[in-house]
Amino acid sequence: MAAKVVVYSTPTCPYCKRAKDYLTRKGIAYQEFNVAEDREKAREMIEKSGQMGVPVIVVDNDLVVGFDQAKLDKLLLK
Repeated sequence: MAAKVVVYSTPTCPYCKRAKDYLTRKGIAYQEFNVAEDREKAREMIEKSGQMGVPVIVVDNDLVVGFDQAKLDKLLLK
């Protein structure tokens, strides 16, 4: 079964773009929330991660703050 992946990002964040491009190349479906426009999702992201920086990527119940390809690979290849 595929992992549930959520990406909290902003349109101007280069690491967010890299993370989304990476997931797309890997054929990983993900749900994206633009926290620059969606205040509720921004609050949710901060509650989950304790961070205001983006991207915050949630793979099932695991958090990845920033674009950490090695950590994403490990979580996605479970």
